[in-house]
Amino acid sequence: MKDTDVTETATIPPVKHLPDAQTVTSVRHWTDRLFSFRVTRPQTLRFRSGEFVMIGLLDDKNKPLLRAYSIASPAWDEELEFYSIKVPDGPLTSRLQHIEVGDEIILRPKPVGTLVIDALLPGKRVWFLATGTGIAPFASLMREPETYEKFEEVVMMHTCRTVEELEYGRQLVESLKDDPLIGELVGDKLKYYPTATREEFHHRGRITDNLMSGKVFEDLGIAPMDAEHDRAMVCGSLAFNKDVMEVLEHFGLREGANSEPREYVVEKAFVGEGI
Repeated sequence: MKDTDVTETATIPPVKHLPDAQTVTSVRHWTDRLFSFRVTRPQTLRFRSGEFVMIGLLDDKNKPLLRAYSIASPAWDEELEFYSIKVPDGPLTSRLQHIEVGDEIILRPKPVGTLVIDALLPGKRVWFLATGTGIAPFASLMREPETYEKFEEVVMMHTCRTVEELEYGRQLVESLKDDPLIGELVGDKLKYYPTATREEFHHRGRITDNLMSGKVFEDLGIAPMDAEHDRAMVCGSLAFNKDVMEVLEHFGLREGANSEPREYVVEKAFVGEGI
């Protein structure tokens, strides 16, 4: 090898990586407001289905811009999936929505969160109650074998403004019955109840209204909610969480936490959609 070859190689600058970098492996845009993406998973990352991590990019000053995102993939998945809203002037999502396969994101591998099976007392039926991208932790839990081992029935109620915004959840639920790992476990245990609030759809209205009126029980042919048998998890906006908590307590359920399991838990880490 000539000396000139060595010199030329030595002057090539090293590739710059983001701190705590993971590589984007796929991106799918569901609507002009919603997208999902998958990234590589750190070998050392262990998490419970339903937890969240901090992810992000660098800002204009080259400093990490991070937000809490639920991991939408189950704990057994070799990659990590996330489901996000697009906010045009959002500090993070205005940038994040443009990621492509091969790009890097920052991922802080310290999972936390209250939407875990361990935070609920044993019961017969569990309700997953979500609006918008709040379905993300339940996308993880619906693919978690433990969910079906610990509960006889799983009800996924998901409400969005429009029908197209329900598509991520619909396709996920449809895929479960043919899933080679958990398809048999899911069987007929999972009941899916999507609703739209601004468009005609076979199920309409807010989750709180459908619970209080009893319509969801009637439509699904199931017994009304009661504190002895029912458990619930809630993920949505602050206003939605507050309204649903009042409904659940109307049925006699009490709020729990990792340190004190009870009948329902609420994820309070997400403070709005201006991300």
